[in-house]
Amino acid sequence: MTGVLAVVIGYLLGAIPFGFLAVKLFSGKDVRESGSGNIGATNVLRTTGRLPAVITLVLDIAKGFAAVWIAATLNNSAPLWTSAAALAVMAGHAYPVFLRFKGGRAVASFIGAFLYLTPEAMLAALALFVLIVAGTRYISAGSIIAAGTFPLAVWLILHPPIEVVIASILAGAFIVIRHKDNLERIHAGTENVFRWNR
Repeated sequence: MTGVLAVVIGYLLGAIPFGFLAVKLFSGKDVRESGSGNIGATNVLRTTGRLPAVITLVLDIAKGFAAVWIAATLNNSAPLWTSAAALAVMAGHAYPVFLRFKGGRAVASFIGAFLYLTPEAMLAALALFVLIVAGTRYISAGSIIAAGTFPLAVWLILHPPIEVVIASILAGAFIVIRHKDNLERIHAGTENVFRWNR
């Protein structure tokens, strides 16, 4: 029963739309009506500015981490339930019940969840992300490549229980699929490049 509770808590934490709330607080606008229409930190930066974007990023990572930590605390770190909570918090961010199931790409919650679950592999993925973004100036390209190779990093670095491996595969695939539109824009040469300035 505590396992199911952990998954529900994970989803509800993920569904807290920090990007939406930050933009409302700073500008009074609905971030879903600007830029890419997503509630994540990249669109917040693009539409509203640095401070709300940083707040969004930190809180979205934190909710991912918290979801898995709660699952571990409730279930003695059982791989099944910590893995399920990691996927649940990502699903909550992408399909938040509080915003009629229209959310973000779930990259930050993915980072937070797996920083708890597979920290060494996630740090390797983040290093790859930074290298790709530095080379291409596409946040989406960094996210896609890092997420796509993440399961391999999990296996090679950690050799964790099979539940964690499966969760890493599902999470990586989810991130790539959520970036389908970005892939099309990269191919067409119309994808937005990363700029720290608003």
